[in-house]
Amino acid sequence: MLKLNGICGFKNCSLLQPPKSFRTNVRHFKRTRAEEPRPDLDSSPFGNISVNVNNISLNSLWKPLGFTILFSSACFGGAVIWHYENMRSKALEMLKRPMGFVQKQGEIRREINRLWNSLSTGEKVFVPIFFLNILVFAAWRVPRFQPTMLKYFCSNPGSKNVCLPMLLSTFSHYSFFHLMANMYVLHSFSTGAVATLGKEQFLGLYLSAGVISSFTSYLYKTVTRQPGLSLGASGAIMAILGYVCTQYPDTKLGIILLPFLTFSAGAAIKVIVGIDTAGVLMGWKLFDHAAHLGGAACGIGWAYWGNEHMWKKRDPILQYWHDLRGSIK
Repeated sequence: MLKLNGICGFKNCSLLQPPKSFRTNVRHFKRTRAEEPRPDLDSSPFGNISVNVNNISLNSLWKPLGFTILFSSACFGGAVIWHYENMRSKALEMLKRPMGFVQKQGEIRREINRLWNSLSTGEKVFVPIFFLNILVFAAWRVPRFQPTMLKYFCSNPGSKNVCLPMLLSTFSHYSFFHLMANMYVLHSFSTGAVATLGKEQFLGLYLSAGVISSFTSYLYKTVTRQPGLSLGASGAIMAILGYVCTQYPDTKLGIILLPFLTFSAGAAIKVIVGIDTAGVLMGWKLFDHAAHLGGAACGIGWAYWGNEHMWKKRDPILQYWHDLRGSIK
């Protein structure tokens, strides 16, 4: 565990892996205590953070709750429209491209297209997410950016800015190990999840779960009167993990250092959720267990209910958007 001026931070990942690789994620959790003295730490941007417990109350959660509902709804609607536009684009391409037509390309562009086309659909979704996380991680290393990073890329129910950080903190990692651990897990499970959900539905679930996990963290911190900063993609990644393990419960997982020990994905997600539940009930402060549970609930709920009762009943949105766009000519 790393302590920074009254802020508790711990970065960790488990040793579980799918048939080839897996590592569970941790949402970086930093807890502040305004009443404790803080020595100067020039190497950390969290050294002078002070969060007043009086700034948080249940009434203050209405705004982030509204943002969570609106953003999640927008993600679902956006995923439906994106799916429609992809199908429309493919139809137009087939109608307008003459048989045997070959588009001229430069050497560099041709090589980039070759590399991009060699990726799986899941990897094509993972790469932009990974790139955004790298950019945010690099921004943390620039001292002049750190006040902005603390303001918008760390979620905290006691902050004046409570909505936008719920999303931006999902792409925020201060520790390189924390970043690589989360991206490793996301890469391991994104291919299977995208193959089942499609890239549109996958991204809608990922972004929605990031915000929902932030809200569950807000709720827990408010009820327990424990204001603090949280950042990391593990809430969103837990949704993907929860979905895959629920959708394919018989898939065999292993432990990196103990390859002879295997167990089912269904058992793994139960253990992970059990540990996070114990962390919430017992008040463990090493991880943001509430955010983990919020993300896992999104993924498990989508596997059991969302895909069947929401995604497969998206026809009204598709029809409305089709009427706005008009027929293909």
